Amino acid sequence: MSGEKQKLGQIGEDLAVKLLIGKGYEILERNYRYGRGEIDIIAREGGGLVFVEVKTRNNLEYGEPEYAVTKRKQKQVRKIAELYLYEKEIENVDCRIDVVAILLEKGKDPVINHIINAF
Repeated sequence: MSGEKQKLGQIGEDLAVKLLIGKGYEILERNYRYGRGEIDIIAREGGGLVFVEVKTRNNLEYGEPEYAVTKRKQKQVRKIAELYLYEKEIENVDCRIDVVAILLEKGKDPVINHIINAF
């Protein structure tokens, strides 16, 4: 990934963490890696776990950021979430996957869309 793209992604993840904390979520992990896959944020809300995919764009040239969460990406996030539960020996906990889509256009305030139970 290019340096600029990584920097944009990091800024987006930081904004997502701030948003989630503001909503009362407890951040458990960031950038959880298993093999070649990654989940951006793992949080606890109430008694359940929330796996969060963050997508950040600086323009709408390729559409809204949430549209970058393809079927392939959804499958990968589900798989990594299952591996996380297995690795941490977590059972009988409600889980869901959210998407936080962030548009960071130059000279404008960030537009953040938190999609709960996205897929």
